[in-house]
Amino acid sequence: MAKLFFLISGEYESLSFSELIAILETEGHPHSITEKLDQTVRLESDLSCLPDIQRRSAYTRVCALELFTSDATDEAITQAAKAVDFNDALEEGKSFAVRIRRVKEYSAKSDTMRLERKLGKHILESTVGKSVNLETPEKTFFGILTNHKLIFGLNLAEIQPKPFVERRPRKKAFFHPSAMNAKLARCMVNLAHAKSGKTVLDPFCGTGTTLLEAALIGCEAIGIDVQRRMAEGTRRNLAQFGLNSGIIVADARKLPFTKIDAVVTDPPYGKSATTLKASTKTLVENILSTTKTLLRKGQRICIALPIMVNQQGQVEHMSKDLAGFVEGLGFKTTESHLVYVHRTLTREVMVYERT
Repeated sequence: MAKLFFLISGEYESLSFSELIAILETEGHPHSITEKLDQTVRLESDLSCLPDIQRRSAYTRVCALELFTSDATDEAITQAAKAVDFNDALEEGKSFAVRIRRVKEYSAKSDTMRLERKLGKHILESTVGKSVNLETPEKTFFGILTNHKLIFGLNLAEIQPKPFVERRPRKKAFFHPSAMNAKLARCMVNLAHAKSGKTVLDPFCGTGTTLLEAALIGCEAIGIDVQRRMAEGTRRNLAQFGLNSGIIVADARKLPFTKIDAVVTDPPYGKSATTLKASTKTLVENILSTTKTLLRKGQRICIALPIMVNQQGQVEHMSKDLAGFVEGLGFKTTESHLVYVHRTLTREVMVYERT
């Protein structure tokens, strides 16, 4: 297995880390975690994992082959760099550049440029037939300054955020204020261990964000919404990106299926949502009860539950209220992540696994 490291998003670090591991698990890539740092994960896995991470991930930014890790002091970095044969990383005649990324406030901003020059000079002087090309390098060395360390290696892959920006709610053909953003929806699909060719159900599909993100990685996406207007809006949004999924206008509490492979959903709550004259908690209990018989052992539900501040200023955690009910149904809680939405609402992304 290769020594790899990953720069992950600082938006929701626990989600970013869990998404990366979920992709490796879902796609069957053996891995061993070496170290978890701020916005950085070091692990060992096969290089064959990189295309799957590129194809699926929402919150991973850079994937790199690790060449050395050292304390972030000049002396330690110099010694570590001297121990690396950079000829092995660069083919004859290849041009290169060095890029250093600083995480949070672990170092001064000027340190990144100084280190780029210092390491670039060392690589140039210690190799044969190589050249520096800052504009269009054939190879890029990449380092992360984090937790008072420098993790340094060869950049193998980058994941551009632009496609997710192009799929944000207001860019779609049909918009609703309750719509989840594309990155969070994709992450939830990954946390549910949804595989290409397998069925992903969203029983409260709304504008279809979850269906779109599941379909883009090859899943068979099925959505249900009680409002015909929302179902039609979902169809428009899928068509905008050249996709088509099964959309059913129905009550999510009465699912017309016998088997599914994963559930990913953001149930309705708040003033702009339709809850069928039932509380969100009741809706969630009903959908959990219904999907229990459709999922097999080890299959997952990833659901976004609200943590809300009521009129009395009290914080209400739906996940805590549901804990006993979930366990009684035969699910275990495998993960929980907090996602801030606005002053009075935080989503809690829960992952339940059928036991």
